[in-house]
Amino acid sequence: MKSAMLAAAACAVLTLAAGSASAGELLVGAYKHDVTFIGEAVGLGAAGREDGVDLHLGYRTDRLENLTWLGKPQVHAFVSLNSEDTSNFVAAGFSWPIELGDKGGFYFRPGMGLAYTDGETGLPPANAAGISDEERARRIKLYYTRIDFGSKVLFQPELSLGYRFNDKWAAELSYVHLSNGQIFHQGKNQGLDDLGVRLLYAF
Repeated sequence: MKSAMLAAAACAVLTLAAGSASAGELLVGAYKHDVTFIGEAVGLGAAGREDGVDLHLGYRTDRLENLTWLGKPQVHAFVSLNSEDTSNFVAAGFSWPIELGDKGGFYFRPGMGLAYTDGETGLPPANAAGISDEERARRIKLYYTRIDFGSKVLFQPELSLGYRFNDKWAAELSYVHLSNGQIFHQGKNQGLDDLGVRLLYAF
C-alpha cells in the first residue's frame, strides 16, 4: 500500500514536470540507502539500520529570478522509492547552484527542504513489562532493522557536486539527509543518509 502511495506521488511529480516542459529539468538518481559514514563524521545521527537502493525521481525548476531576497533559488520536488520497501519519502525545497569556475562546467549545489516519510516513528520499547517473548523478539528485530525517525515530517538538507556536459545534460554526486532536527519531534532522531548519483535533463 505505501509503495503504491509513493509511486502515485512519483507520477504526480513527473506529470508536473511534463506540464512545465518549457523550463526546468528532470532528475533521476540511484542512491545507497542509509549510509553511516557521513552522518558519523558530521554528527547528524545516521542510523545504519536499513538496506537497499533508493530510486529518486523528480523535477527542478529554473532559478526563480523574482526571489532575489532568497538568492534566486531553484525549487525541487522528488520521490524516493526504496528497493527493500522500508523508508520511502517525498521531498520538496530549494537549492542554489554555485558555479565553480567557468559557467557550464563544475558546480556546487546546497539545498534545504522538507520531507514526508512512510518509515517508522515511535518504535515500541523491547523492554516493556508484560509482553510475550514473541512480541519482544519482534520489537528487537524492528530496533535493529528499522530507522525510528521520531516524526513523519522531516528536514531534508542536501549537498551536490555537479558537472554540466552541455545545455541539456548534467550529472551530480549527491548527498541527501533526513532528520527531525529535534524540532518536529523531541527524542529519537536517528535520521537517514542517502549517497548516490543523479542524471539531469534540462528542457
